[in-house]
Amino acid sequence: MQTTYVIATNNEHKLKEIRAILETDKRKFLSMREAGIHTDPEETGTTFEENALIKARAACAASGLPAMADDSGIAVDALNGGPGIFSARYCEGSDEDRVHFLLKNLENVPDGQRGGRFVSAIACVFPDGTEFTVRGECFGQILREMRGAGGFGYDPVFFDPKENATFAQIHQERKNEISHRARALAKMKAELEARGL
Repeated sequence: MQTTYVIATNNEHKLKEIRAILETDKRKFLSMREAGIHTDPEETGTTFEENALIKARAACAASGLPAMADDSGIAVDALNGGPGIFSARYCEGSDEDRVHFLLKNLENVPDGQRGGRFVSAIACVFPDGTEFTVRGECFGQILREMRGAGGFGYDPVFFDPKENATFAQIHQERKNEISHRARALAKMKAELEARGL
């Protein structure tokens, strides 16, 4: 029997990535639009996990179906882990505006101290109250200028030393294998399978 899950997003990139890794003959995934629900709860958590749970609980309550949500961002060592959970709300404007704001805040930080990580926390919530979260992380360096035309968000300034490229320069298929979200989804897949779901 196939179980239908709602993903607390209408982001097509995110949905495609989740389906590619988690969808099987036992699991089907719908966006909120496809499920006919609209919920936009205030993210009042202090961690990625707490915010993912807030979104997944809201989608589960609105749909009556099991729900998953991702909360992700960039955490920079020199900014004490900032912008962290505020990555998408770091400043007004576009993704590019937020990247420029990050670079401005790091302009006096030496090259050897520009470490950071992308974080993705994924929460899964069921109508019976069962809840669990998983986390994936990817470590790299924050460059002084943007490189590459692919990806989105902070990808153009996030340099992965193992790939010798920014996330905006890496082919999407490769990024889907090594990214923080890919790592979190691999853990979610293992968790679902371990629970027989």
